Amino acid sequence: MNQPTFAVSRRTFLKTTAASVATFAIGRSVFAANSKLQHACIGVGGMMGGHDFKQFKDHPRLQIVAICDVDKEHLAKAAAQVPGVRQYTDWREMFSKEGTHIDSVNATVPDHIHAPITMTALHAGKHVYCQKPLCHDVAECRAVARAAETAGVVTQLGTQFASGIGDRMAVQLLREGVIGKVKRVITCSNRTGAVDAYRLVGPRPAQGEPPPANLDWDLWLGTAPARPFAPGIYHPVKWRAWQDFGTGWSGDIGCHIFDAVWKGLGLTAPRTIVADVQESWKNSPARRADTWPQWNHITWTFPGNKLSDGDDITLEWFDGDKFPPEEIRKISGMTKYPEESAMVIGDEGALLLPHQSGPRLFPTEKFANRPKLHFAPRNHYHHFVDACLGGPMTESHFQQTGPMAEAILLGTVAIRVPDIVLRWNAHHLSVSNSSEANRYLHRHYRSGWQIHGL
Repeated sequence: MNQPTFAVSRRTFLKTTAASVATFAIGRSVFAANSKLQHACIGVGGMMGGHDFKQFKDHPRLQIVAICDVDKEHLAKAAAQVPGVRQYTDWREMFSKEGTHIDSVNATVPDHIHAPITMTALHAGKHVYCQKPLCHDVAECRAVARAAETAGVVTQLGTQFASGIGDRMAVQLLREGVIGKVKRVITCSNRTGAVDAYRLVGPRPAQGEPPPANLDWDLWLGTAPARPFAPGIYHPVKWRAWQDFGTGWSGDIGCHIFDAVWKGLGLTAPRTIVADVQESWKNSPARRADTWPQWNHITWTFPGNKLSDGDDITLEWFDGDKFPPEEIRKISGMTKYPEESAMVIGDEGALLLPHQSGPRLFPTEKFANRPKLHFAPRNHYHHFVDACLGGPMTESHFQQTGPMAEAILLGTVAIRVPDIVLRWNAHHLSVSNSSEANRYLHRHYRSGWQIHGL
């Protein structure tokens, strides 16, 4: 039977979460050899919720004891697969009632609610798997990464391909410096089917409609500004195109494409960020206030290191209808350049990593006889569970991927202040040359949704 919707008062929730800060679970939990991780799934439908739910359910040493979703249809479908599972529509109620009964959680929900759920879980000493891009805002990423380090729990970002053999091979090759001194990185996501998810060319609808009976619209909005429900454009799919809820194309796919490059090149906080965006979007105040553009070209300058012989590293991102330069695509010699990929250019060659595939080195003849690297297969979700049970550290823990997500989200800040080279002061968490850009580092949460630590 579904639990009734539980309206936790702001005062009660803040009091509960603040008190839990004093009871952080420092260090890994210790589990008996035959015991199971007691897990709660938050978000069990929509884009990825059903997939993530299945991945966790399939681990032999994990037991899903609680599920939460603002859509009762999603909730019922998941509950049918785990008889007796406890059900919630409000994740705050779930933490309040399940605090002593769960060891870990996953958050598979729209971007704007990632940080509130994740921070609450960290404050309660729970292991956390959070879908990318970790947070909606730059400042949230910094706060969550620090809280994860303090809590000492296991964390994993939902960059599932980072555990794949292809990405791990690319990281190793880059760390070995096989292409010589790194000069430039070109990343892209020009997937044809994804374009439709960002074809919103107008502002929010002037008139709303009552939400369907199965959806708790106020809980879906969470920390975001109040607005009326409108069918077909928010829940369950197109929320990524709206600034209040999603982080656009670069936030959606950027963490996947950046991951191997970030780790392989040992990147740190960028020095500068600048964005060139779709002209029609840039020239429409209404669209700029609500939606993301249909294409972006973002450029970061990162501090150099031994892999670049000390020179700064320039990384560019192209998405939507904006494609990488022809001279870059020609390096691969491929008739169709990979729609989603990273190309790392060095002074002795280049490495291309197509998304969901393995790395390729160019020129081909130069690297033809290079021994192939071998890695054992790894399930990203199960690696998280194994780490919670005392196994090796996760592939994408927050201390590592938090700074990466922070850099990616700085790109979304640059999108909203286009054509200006933003100078980033990582120590002070501020843009030194644009007060407008600083406004986008952290949004104001809706009244009653303030979360301790954010």
